[in-house]
Amino acid sequence: MPTRASVKRYVRRQVMRAAYRTDLHRPLDPNLAVYGAYWNRGAACNPAAIHAKARELAPHIRGVWAVSSRHRDRMPPGVPYVIEGSRAYWRAMATATYLVNNSSFPGGFTKRPGQRYLQTHHGTPLKTMGLDQRAYPELARKADFAKILAHVGQWDFSLSANPHSTEVWDRVYPGSYQRLDLGYPRNDVYFTATAEDIAKIRAELGIHTDQTALLYAPTHRDYREGFVPDLDPEHLARELGPDYVVLVRAHYFYGRSAGLGSVPTGRVRDVTAHPRVEELCLAADALITDYSSLTFDYACLDRPIVVHAPDWDTYRTTRGTYFDLLSGRPGDTPGAVTATSDELVEVFRTEEWRAPASAALRTAFRERFCPYDDGHAAERVVRRFFAVPFAPPSR
Repeated sequence: MPTRASVKRYVRRQVMRAAYRTDLHRPLDPNLAVYGAYWNRGAACNPAAIHAKARELAPHIRGVWAVSSRHRDRMPPGVPYVIEGSRAYWRAMATATYLVNNSSFPGGFTKRPGQRYLQTHHGTPLKTMGLDQRAYPELARKADFAKILAHVGQWDFSLSANPHSTEVWDRVYPGSYQRLDLGYPRNDVYFTATAEDIAKIRAELGIHTDQTALLYAPTHRDYREGFVPDLDPEHLARELGPDYVVLVRAHYFYGRSAGLGSVPTGRVRDVTAHPRVEELCLAADALITDYSSLTFDYACLDRPIVVHAPDWDTYRTTRGTYFDLLSGRPGDTPGAVTATSDELVEVFRTEEWRAPASAALRTAFRERFCPYDDGHAAERVVRRFFAVPFAPPSR
């Protein structure tokens, strides 16, 4: 028998839906934009960079963020937001002219004629995406491909950071949207941050000026439950000594903590809850990752990347990938590759992580995957999406 609470929730949803249907007959607000990121987890990623630049170049556009109630504490002070499922949320979704998201707006909405939807995505695809997941039974079982296609049908623009992404998006998300091969706005900061900015971030994280900071940021695994790191960060910190500090960031699917303890010296830091992964990248002297799309973003910094991938064969079998990250071929592999904890330690002890061979791989990787990123992607996107004209050159 339904509980009183469940009945109340059901009635509330029906009331909100009825109000939303009424709002769909209201005129669109030409100066309203709704932003969302990571299924309403707060202001982040490409939408956040676009919002910030729009406030500068198109101040007449009022930006409002869609946020779930459990993530409202992530919103920066002074940034307007509406709670997912609330009356204000449905009113905004019904009347905003502009919609910007790196995933989707949960709960479903009816896209109206005159609304413009920009899908920014939130990474460069190494693993299979969209319709390509049909070839992997475990993924296909969990996916609703009809729903995926319906969502793609709402897009007016699809943003790409490189030709590889454009090629994949075209195939796995077929639709009539326009491509925007303009780069990722979230990566602009890697080109605009000053030495003083980076020093401030490192100081706030407690990283000494003479320490080497390693950011360990693995992606999630479809075949695992919970965050299970493929290396022991405390062991790595002990082996490398006090000149190194290891920053551990679990994938957001696992919550706000990596669930790790801390070594007595404090050389392992759980930074999963840090609000901006871009700041962690700026603070780090090198990235240790596996199959995370952060690899492609970090390459913008032209700093060493170490791929630690002990489960590569399992990952490729269960998830599928578009190229062999471990092949060692220029353009496919961004740096040194390890499969065991001992190999990882040796990469740093022997300086292989920043040797000329690793740097050459990184250069080829950057040329393939970061061709549009130059610090001005947000401006290009804002001017294109919001139809903001470029200023005439000064004489």
